[in-house]
Amino acid sequence: MELLQKSGGIDGFVSYMSHQTTLVRSGRSALLLSYIIGVVIFIESSITSLIAGAVGRPLCDKYNIPHAKLAFVCDSTSAPISSLIVLNGWGALLLGLIATQISQGTLQGDGVDILLNAVAHNFYAMSALLVTFVAIWFDINIGAMKRAKPAKELAHLSTISTVTPLYMLLPIIAMIASVFLFLYATGGGNILKGSGSSAIFYTMLTTLLFMYLLYVPKKVMSAKEYGVTAFRGAKKLFPIAFILLLAFAIGKVTNELRTGEYLATLLNGNITVLLLPALIFLLSGVISFSTGTSWGTFSIMVPIAVPLAVSMDADIALAIGAVISGGVFGDHCSPISDTTIISSLASECDVIEHVQTQLPYALISGVIALILFMLSAWIG
Repeated sequence: MELLQKSGGIDGFVSYMSHQTTLVRSGRSALLLSYIIGVVIFIESSITSLIAGAVGRPLCDKYNIPHAKLAFVCDSTSAPISSLIVLNGWGALLLGLIATQISQGTLQGDGVDILLNAVAHNFYAMSALLVTFVAIWFDINIGAMKRAKPAKELAHLSTISTVTPLYMLLPIIAMIASVFLFLYATGGGNILKGSGSSAIFYTMLTTLLFMYLLYVPKKVMSAKEYGVTAFRGAKKLFPIAFILLLAFAIGKVTNELRTGEYLATLLNGNITVLLLPALIFLLSGVISFSTGTSWGTFSIMVPIAVPLAVSMDADIALAIGAVISGGVFGDHCSPISDTTIISSLASECDVIEHVQTQLPYALISGVIALILFMLSAWIG
């Protein structure tokens, strides 16, 4: 993201969309562009938020759209789409957690099949994407969003960039193509069996090399500028990596303490199987809100939810889907979430304002998901 900004490719793309095409002609189309970017770029939630925010911000300023609404669109597409299209690090994490349960003998079956069935029950992500689209299309402002104000500084919008938008588009295309290539390679010819974490790692290295060959020979930036910019971007991700390290540690401790088996013994017979998915969804939401990390919530809750579901002869995929949904739901509502903070920064919106304006929409999506989990359990 730092390299894309340094190259001028984002400015070139915005200038092209604003002055040389008719695709963006209103505030609604400006937000829809960010929404589409959020849906198409499903590789990593932070990357999604950064690109959608950077592209949408000047366009929203042109049409007097509050940055809070742009932050809402960025945040409400990033994690949901990443948790639905799991050909990314999200899928790698969840597949690893499921594989652990299989290796311990708690689960039976193929990890990929279980993951895909669980994703099909990721009701919060689906409802969040739908609610966001409806809010954009019909310009629905509820709660604190009614009081959100557009940015006052609009003078820079008259500047027309001469930099080609290809400096932004080509690296993104290369990145997306590389993910599928390395999933195919690490899966021995089967994309669904590829290593998500390895694919993302090799993809980032390939994309960085591609950007070097694209920018430096054409003197878009010097080799030194490239190195300094790449290092600056990597440094910004260190706190997120550290949080994830601690989250994985918590998950390991929870597993060693056999928390899942304890809760299964405690709750078995005290709650009906019809309420189990809804309870898992709510508990995951509380943990995610408190910790600010959906990934950490997955690491904590999958070892708890799976034994619970097995002991009560409940739908395993539905239980894991409730964990995924609850993790994303709490992450959306939390002011300490990485995607919340990154969406705010990318949109140049105050974090607290973003949390306040997004919360009503997230709660609506959460209620819809809760109802769907109860209905699914009843039908099942």
